[in-house]
Amino acid sequence: MANLSKDNLFVLIKSLSKSEKRHFTLYVNRLGINLDAKFLVLFNLLDKMPNYNEDEILKNKNITKLQLSNLKAHLYKQILVSLRMNPVNQNIRIQIREQLDFATILYQKGLYKQSLKILDKVKAIALENDEKIIASEIVELEKVIESQYITRSIVGRADELIQQTKELSKLNVTASVLSNLSLQLYSIMLKSGYAKSDLEMNEITEFFNKELPEYQINELGFREKLWLYKAHLWHSFLIQDFLSCYKFSSKWVNLFHKNEFMIHANPVWYIKGNSYLLESLYLIKHKSNYKKALERFEETIDSEDFPKNDNLKSLSLLCIYSSKFNLHFLEGDFERGLYLVDEILKALKKHEDRIDEHHIMVFYYKIACLYFGSGNNRKCIEYTKKIIENKNLSMREDLMCFARILSLVAHYESGMDYHLEIQLKSTYKFLIKMNDLHDVQYEIIKFLKKLGTIYPHQLKSEFKKLHLQLQNLENHPYEKRAFLYLDIISWLESKIENKPVAKIIQEKSKKLVR
Repeated sequence: MANLSKDNLFVLIKSLSKSEKRHFTLYVNRLGINLDAKFLVLFNLLDKMPNYNEDEILKNKNITKLQLSNLKAHLYKQILVSLRMNPVNQNIRIQIREQLDFATILYQKGLYKQSLKILDKVKAIALENDEKIIASEIVELEKVIESQYITRSIVGRADELIQQTKELSKLNVTASVLSNLSLQLYSIMLKSGYAKSDLEMNEITEFFNKELPEYQINELGFREKLWLYKAHLWHSFLIQDFLSCYKFSSKWVNLFHKNEFMIHANPVWYIKGNSYLLESLYLIKHKSNYKKALERFEETIDSEDFPKNDNLKSLSLLCIYSSKFNLHFLEGDFERGLYLVDEILKALKKHEDRIDEHHIMVFYYKIACLYFGSGNNRKCIEYTKKIIENKNLSMREDLMCFARILSLVAHYESGMDYHLEIQLKSTYKFLIKMNDLHDVQYEIIKFLKKLGTIYPHQLKSEFKKLHLQLQNLENHPYEKRAFLYLDIISWLESKIENKPVAKIIQEKSKKLVR
């Protein structure tokens, strides 16, 4: 039996909606010869299976083991062709390429004038929608045809096409350089995380300035500006300049709202931009703007004009739920946020084929924080354990690190401190191994380590000492990252003032005038 996640055909069939399955059936039955086609038999078998089972397929006498591989490949291709033809999946990019294909067919038949007529119309559509790469392909085909189809206007036409080629080439090169820079910075983030020293920050900034191309902002089109803002955003994240993160993520989202037809043409980048905008607002604790940005985003994706497909549903889900969790953290409203746990777990189950394990673990951490804030430490431990015991999480070791520290604090709070010494040693070894033992983490572990030797009447004094030490690190450029994952300051204040941690955060939230 093959693993569901490894059989691409089975996963593709299970991803189809009822309307897509109906469209596929109509598509393959358009000719009578397909009614008993073996690939359609295979489709119906796989559609009914709860899990992929090759032995079950081979019980059907119409399909042999030798045929199965080719049948699966053919069925996979036919499903993709059907999806491409489905009006639901039609977007401007597919429509432009379809017209380009038609023009190519007409050219190959020697019908030059008809081909040029289609190319002229579709080029205008491509330029209007900022699809400059496809526009370049169109111009190149126009040049090929014009060189074979002699007209009296060839001289003026040649100059026009040459000028268009130069302009498109210049902008495409700029977009390519900016997209490369953005991708390189994102790669650094995944590999090394935030800058941890002046040396790293200077290296990142030097690299960014060196690779950033010269440009005039008024000469850039939509796509070039989008890549420019992305590159600046990743640079800002890497050096932990969260105000700049807000500045460039805001420019990114506003670029779409100034060109609203681009939201429909590039919905993925619209969702991503809002995701980074909301994250930036959370990091700078700008509560009022956070609520406005979330409300506008939800209104946009719920509107009739916003494209609907499985990929967009999954991406929207990640952004919306992550933002809702963060809003409850920002306001210290943990109890009222508990409804999110069941909702997100059901949603993750429903979209499990499209959501990677990293994002699932991030939600587990948010759930753990929600339970910790609401005082349910045992549930907090349950979800941190899911992260700690995950052996496949190769990226975002910082998530593993703070899951361990949150687990330690939750064990102490719940009175389950009989294994604390073993956990402390394990966490300390983990941090040393990943070379990420910062002052904040070191002070927390050192404090927890000596808890067993502190008399009850000395506890408040020790909490105050740690609170003072961590307050001095709260605004440190390379230590403040720790406080984004775990609000240890508020927890200490709750112990000092003998109040629930949620109450402490709520009081701080009220003081935020923004």
